[in-house]
Order: sequence, then C-alpha cells, then structure tokens
Amino acid sequence: MTENEFLLADRIQKIKSMNELYDLENNAYISFSGGKDSTVLSHLIDEALPNNHIPRVFINTGIEYKLLVAFVERERERDCRIQIIAPKQNIKQILEQYGYPFKSKEHSHYLMIFQHSGIGKTVGKYLNRPDTKFKCPKRLRYQFTEEFKIKISDRCCFKLKKDVIKNWQRENDKKITMTGMRNAEGGLRSSHHNCVILKDEKVIKFHPLLPVEESFIDWYIAERKIQLCELYYPPFNFKRTGCKGCPYSLDLQDQLYTMACYLPEERKQCEIIWGKVYDEYRRIGYRLENTLF
Repeated sequence: MTENEFLLADRIQKIKSMNELYDLENNAYISFSGGKDSTVLSHLIDEALPNNHIPRVFINTGIEYKLLVAFVERERERDCRIQIIAPKQNIKQILEQYGYPFKSKEHSHYLMIFQHSGIGKTVGKYLNRPDTKFKCPKRLRYQFTEEFKIKISDRCCFKLKKDVIKNWQRENDKKITMTGMRNAEGGLRSSHHNCVILKDEKVIKFHPLLPVEESFIDWYIAERKIQLCELYYPPFNFKRTGCKGCPYSLDLQDQLYTMACYLPEERKQCEIIWGKVYDEYRRIGYRLENTLF
C-alpha cells in the first residue's frame, strides 16, 4: 500500500466513523465552491458513503468566474444534490456599506475596528505584537491614522457567503458544514489541527481533507479521473479559484495577468469592483505592480 493509498483509506474511515456518530446523511451538507478541493471532497464523500443524499451547496456571489459558475451548473445537471444559492446584496452594495478588504481578513478586521473606535487594546495588540508573522507590517501601519481615508472591513466574506449559508442551514436544518479546507494551504488555515470543530460540545464543522497535501489531491484526481473546472487547465492553470480579483489573494498579480490575457472582460470588472484597493496597492508597491495591463 502506498502512502497515498494509506491516507485515502484513513480519510474514508474517518468519514464513515463521523457518519456513524453524527448521521452526516441527515445533519450535514458540503460547502461546494466548485474549486479543486471541494470537487475532490464531493467525490471522496461519495466513495466513503455510497448513494448518500448530502447536499452540495454553491454560493454564487456574483463575483465568481464565469467558467466556474458554468462548471457548477453543468455538475448540477448531472447531480441533483448540488444547490445554487445567492446573497441578497451585491458586492457593490456591500463594499459601499461596510468597506473594502485589504491585505487579509485579520488586517481588515483590525483596521475596521480602528476606523470605528480608534486605537484600543485590541488594535494596539495587533500593531505591537512581538512576533512579526501575526502583527501589522510596518509598511501598512500608516493605515491606522486619520489620513488614511479608504473604508476597510472584513465584512464582504460574511455578507456574500457566511451569512447566506447560515440562513440556508437554518432553513434546511443542517447543523454540520463539511469543507475541503486543508491546513497545507497556509494562512489562518494552518492554525487548524483538528478536522472536527465543536461549539457547545456539538459538531459544527468537519474538514475531512485537513491533513492532506497537494500531492494527495493531485493523485486522487488522477486515480479517479475527476474532471475539474476549466480554470485549472491550460491556458489558465489556476491554483485556486474563489472570488475573482479578491484583494486578499497572495497571487493577485498573476491572477490579473492571466485574466488580462484570457478573460479581459472579467479583468475589467475586477478593476471596477476593487479599484480603490488596487490603486492603493500600486501606490505603495504592495502585492501589485504599479502598471496596468
């Protein structure tokens, strides 16, 4: 048995044991983004629990790639378990009301607090943490002043996705969210070490793929001949999808370049939606080059 085969057997057993304990068939749904990991997760759940009726829920935020939405719609045609839902507000309304994302969810959250309440203990800790990895970068400290005028918040993810799926969960009585999250992806995901998340001693999230590496994902796709969204193949070769042009993306420059080459209309849409943040990124030489293409 190879290492990947052993890991697959382990993950299948984990899913089966979770189903025995918590009745995933009736209590859970899959957060289906249409991306690589959630597509793998959907296939893995079927392998562990044949003939399951667990819903796959896709949120069409209005700023998903057109090819991704088309992929999900094609998948829905052959799989009635896939459901497509949408937020009530569009991205323009949300950004105007709550503010723009900048750098990361954490940075945006602390900057939002500062813009509402000034430098208190919470913001002060973020600015002065002893470890450089989790404190505000020196080059962005200027934002915690009255001179910085762009309204910032971490609310767009909540309003476009989290609040929407919470409403769906209540309406459909689904208590457990299953995601394709992996801690190897880095960022806040790397701080997760348990694939089962509890709240008030009840399971609320299950991340079956949490411990697996990219190499396992690629092996499983090849072994099971899984077809992904076109964005993962030439000429696009995306590593991740998600909201197009999101300012949180570490590879934002590469994304925009690829869109400029192959998806020019969507590239223009990104400039319209996120223009304020892009302009600031370019002005300070952060994450984007000071050129348009």
